[in-house]
Amino acid sequence: MQNKPKISILVWNLSTNDGFIRASLLEKALNQLGCEVEIIGFLFEKELYRAIPPEAKLKTVVGGNYPGFFKSIGKILKLIDGDIIYAIKPQPASFGVALIKKLSSKKPVIVDIDDWELSWFGGDNWHYKPSIKQLAKDILKKDGVLRIPHHPLYVKWMESLVKRADAITTHTSFLQKRFGGISVPNGKDTVLFDPAKYQPEASRHRYGLSDYRLLMFPGAPRPYKGLEDVLMALDKLNQPDLRLVIVGGSPYDNYDEELRQKWGHWIIKLPNYPADVMPDVVAAAHVVVVPQRDTPETRAQFPLKLTDGMSMAKPVLSTRVGDIPEILGDTGYLAEPACPEQLAEQIQIIFQDLDAANERGKKARQRCVEKYSIEAMAATLESVIARL
Repeated sequence: MQNKPKISILVWNLSTNDGFIRASLLEKALNQLGCEVEIIGFLFEKELYRAIPPEAKLKTVVGGNYPGFFKSIGKILKLIDGDIIYAIKPQPASFGVALIKKLSSKKPVIVDIDDWELSWFGGDNWHYKPSIKQLAKDILKKDGVLRIPHHPLYVKWMESLVKRADAITTHTSFLQKRFGGISVPNGKDTVLFDPAKYQPEASRHRYGLSDYRLLMFPGAPRPYKGLEDVLMALDKLNQPDLRLVIVGGSPYDNYDEELRQKWGHWIIKLPNYPADVMPDVVAAAHVVVVPQRDTPETRAQFPLKLTDGMSMAKPVLSTRVGDIPEILGDTGYLAEPACPEQLAEQIQIIFQDLDAANERGKKARQRCVEKYSIEAMAATLESVIARL
């Protein structure tokens, strides 16, 4: 592009990973186009999410509940000086702020939708119909729910205003059908996640995993992510050298501890690692597992763990949910969701001919570079930015 604009990316809450990962991927893609990029966001817990690298250049404002949050909005509006405003998620603290800035500055706004936010509350079935008395309590009481900036009522309002954006980007067909716009699937840094730079056996030795055949889940366990189904599959196979390696653990609750209490004999737990260490960790895996269950939330998602495995040329075992079959193409292994029997069957197929599975993993790497790399994101974003 001849004219290289400055872009302000707004993240609604930099105290969690709910938005920062997507923002950082978009930042890398936009940097490849020669754009100057800044990431701006609120801290609702007064500190950065622990996985955000210390070298990340961010502008932050402490958030909070209404009415004090109005002052925080005023502060963050003064920090936004990009030629284009890129709001991550249709949240009041990102897209809502962007629309306010647009009113005064006339600067174009892009909204990026990487999750169906209302799905966490019941989707289209969720409604807020309080009595007058309850409405007054929700607004006036110090702990009233309508004082919370990300209450689902406000998210629902924001979703209804998505058409006010100058451009919309999504990353799954579900979200594109629902909100329109252009699909910009999550990219992977395929230069960092390059299997040629790592030795699997050395990685297994480094993390104490040399004695096992490893199924790896490089993420935070949640019930809808289907790890119970993999563990039930391991029960069915009952092969003593198989292990499920969970990297990181849940920052939300004690769900990973519940898994360990029931299936601890199959689980190896590794801690969180910085982003630049994760390729070495994934290199240790024999198979990367992404066993999503079929829920309204998962149908809208693009699990980043897929491209962790694809980029590192690993056999990827996943489920037929949402865009997953399309993302993997013919380079992965698929089972029906919530079906331990089929997962067990696919695990057997993989390990019966691991050389063939690794060849399929190499094809997955090629597919990831072509379709799901930072460069592929940049190629799609170029037309969006040029138009604005």
